[in-house]
Amino acid sequence: MPSCSVCQVDTTRKCPKCLEKNINSYFCDTCFKANWTTHKIKHLEHNPFPAYNYTGKLRPVYPLSPRREVPAHIPRPDYAVMGDPVSERKLRNSTHIDVMNKDDIEKMRIVCKIGREVLEAAKAAVRVGVTTDEIDRIVHEATISRNAYPSPLNYYNFPKSCCTSVNEVICHGIPDRYALQDGDILNIDISVFFEGYHSDLNETVYVGNVDAEGVKLVETTRLCLEKAIEFVKPGNLYRDIGEVIQKIADEAGLSVVRTYCGHGINKYFHCSPSIPHYAKNKAVGVMKPGHIFTIEPMICEGGWKDEQWPDRWTAVTQDGKRSAQFEETLLVTETGVEILTRV
Repeated sequence: MPSCSVCQVDTTRKCPKCLEKNINSYFCDTCFKANWTTHKIKHLEHNPFPAYNYTGKLRPVYPLSPRREVPAHIPRPDYAVMGDPVSERKLRNSTHIDVMNKDDIEKMRIVCKIGREVLEAAKAAVRVGVTTDEIDRIVHEATISRNAYPSPLNYYNFPKSCCTSVNEVICHGIPDRYALQDGDILNIDISVFFEGYHSDLNETVYVGNVDAEGVKLVETTRLCLEKAIEFVKPGNLYRDIGEVIQKIADEAGLSVVRTYCGHGINKYFHCSPSIPHYAKNKAVGVMKPGHIFTIEPMICEGGWKDEQWPDRWTAVTQDGKRSAQFEETLLVTETGVEILTRV
């Protein structure tokens, strides 16, 4: 006999509205009444872009939940209200790379530690059936509980507190009502702002049982980041990071996304240097002690070309095949590198 989706007691009662959509939602009498307020929202779920020719199987599940509030006492970046990162935009064409002093570096260590704690909280929630919006809620609450601001929130009007990118989504996936399925791969991208400084990191995690090709993609991407980090030391060229990553991806029969890159990070969410992850790029700059930046390779099963959903954020592979990503925030030291977002 079927069981109640809430308390698991045997029942044959189904939600009549769900039945109209050929969905079997079982509830006992008590749970149906107690959960009606939240359950009825499922009847409003829809694909907001039905005319768009999706490249893969994934679909957005709207409506999005309301924007999450940040307590008034938490300091926030300049874009938090209007969505426009004015101070960052003024640096858009600059190739100057800031050298952080001891005080800057210590503050970056603190904000990067917070970012790591938030990511670990998000990862702990990943399982089949959990929605990406629920992960966003956890990220938001973990961030503000540490008196930090979730950097993605309202950055160029981004509506959520983190990015959740599933399967063919390369990056910038908007958390919504999509329920994670067995076999998915999920990237969770965390950025936080604390006492005037940003941190940025992400990981791709497995949802349930992932096939061998998916594991190969994820583990190769992880290796790409690790080897790129090993390359970081004073005197090396930023453009050569892409050579390291491209070689590993090519040997595995995978491709490297070219549209999105690593970046400087400190008081600004994104600044110089720009760090492409592919070979033969034209990145400017030499690594020096005190430079802080991210490396965040996006590696694909198929081709590297991407396109964007009509939400103007979600980047997907053009061929609909899966993509994975890993990211850390790094400090160039006198002798090599310190991974600020690992504790």
